[in-house]
Amino acid sequence: MIYFVAAIAAIAGFLFGFDEGVIAGALHLLRKEFTITAAAEGFMTAAVPLGAMAGAIIAGPLAEPLGRRFLLLTAAAMFIVGALLASVATAVWMLTCGRLLLGIAIGVAGIMAPLYISESAPAHRRGMLVSLYQLAITIGIVSAYMVDYGFGDAWRYMFAAGIIPGIALGVGMSLLMDTPRWLVSRGRSSEAVTAISRIRGLPAADPAVKQEIAEISVAIETDARRGGWPDLFSSSVRPALVVAMGLFFLQQLSGINAVIYYAPTVFKEAGFASATTQILATVGIGIVNVLATVLGMMLIDRIGRRRLLMIGFAGTAVSLAMIALAAATDSAALDIFAIVGLLFYIAAFAVSLGPLPWVMMSELFPLNVRGLGMSLASVTNWGFNFLVVFSFPFLIEKIGLAGVFAIYAVVCAAGVFFTARLVPETSGVSLEDIEDHLHSGRPLVELGRGRPLPSPVALTATFRS
Repeated sequence: MIYFVAAIAAIAGFLFGFDEGVIAGALHLLRKEFTITAAAEGFMTAAVPLGAMAGAIIAGPLAEPLGRRFLLLTAAAMFIVGALLASVATAVWMLTCGRLLLGIAIGVAGIMAPLYISESAPAHRRGMLVSLYQLAITIGIVSAYMVDYGFGDAWRYMFAAGIIPGIALGVGMSLLMDTPRWLVSRGRSSEAVTAISRIRGLPAADPAVKQEIAEISVAIETDARRGGWPDLFSSSVRPALVVAMGLFFLQQLSGINAVIYYAPTVFKEAGFASATTQILATVGIGIVNVLATVLGMMLIDRIGRRRLLMIGFAGTAVSLAMIALAAATDSAALDIFAIVGLLFYIAAFAVSLGPLPWVMMSELFPLNVRGLGMSLASVTNWGFNFLVVFSFPFLIEKIGLAGVFAIYAVVCAAGVFFTARLVPETSGVSLEDIEDHLHSGRPLVELGRGRPLPSPVALTATFRS
């Protein structure tokens, strides 16, 4: 049952990826349909992350009073209306408004879906299950590229296709209960027992169900007198905030959304002439993204968050440097070098930098400020997403592809040091134990230190299984 619960919540991730990726194949058609300046194009494209930033600000304070399920149902309705508005737009401002509404829905769902999964999943599967959200994002992106290719010049149908998964999210969430932790926090313990019983596939009277309810209740009682913004910035919780915000800052300044939004432009710079060829090449990138995310899901609860982040930051730094070097030489002979670098970049990102900030954001904060903490981390995500996407056309014009990717490479290199000094290991640690560690006053980076990780032999067995 937990896989069904996670899959339904992850539809929000699919919509996130679809509504971000669909613009890539529609941009050249919109330029023909409307008179669009560079600034208008940048704002229209970046309306999604801008709206998502607003959605994240709204969702955090509402997470506790309204619940995770209600906000996901609200996001589903906004996904449907936003896609409809974009598909019938007769002016750039209408299209921008539609994408802004889609962005708000993404911002709300971007907090609630990982939170919903994290609070429903058992500790030993939490990382993999929350990663379903990132996997759904990558599937949404590649689906958008395929829809772009399939509909050809019919850009209205490209946007309208997003209505279908919006309906699926709404129907799916209407069949589910809210998370056990939220239900207990609202004094609805009997419903929480039912929720855990269904998710775990155990009788309501099973001792394991009673124990989980008791642990949740203790954590809630411990935090009963706290829960506002001052608590989020308190000395005990601040390290979690720094890690959550820092990972999203580094994730976005690695340039991933510039690549996703403007992938055909990147391929054009690399020598792919026709728009059709550029979109097909972009579909290939999307497929690599999906496959590498699956690999990341296999590894995330087995080799640990810290190790996977180190691998991801190092891999993206090297591959971005390859692209920058190829672009700087302006040699046709090195076009293939740039494409190989781009493929490695997507793979390294999808294995670690893609899912891990979402996973750790949903794990690190105490229950009473979890919504607020995830809200602020998401604002960081969407704020820098907007900055990267909005600035990309101008940076390409001013310093070229080589300069842009060189900046992204330096950011990824800095991520290695950030991880080594500040990021804890949360793999296999319960949310209640993470909370206890925060309140203990010990350095956050010491969390999970000394936890045994699989040997190379065990890791090989993992892949065979």
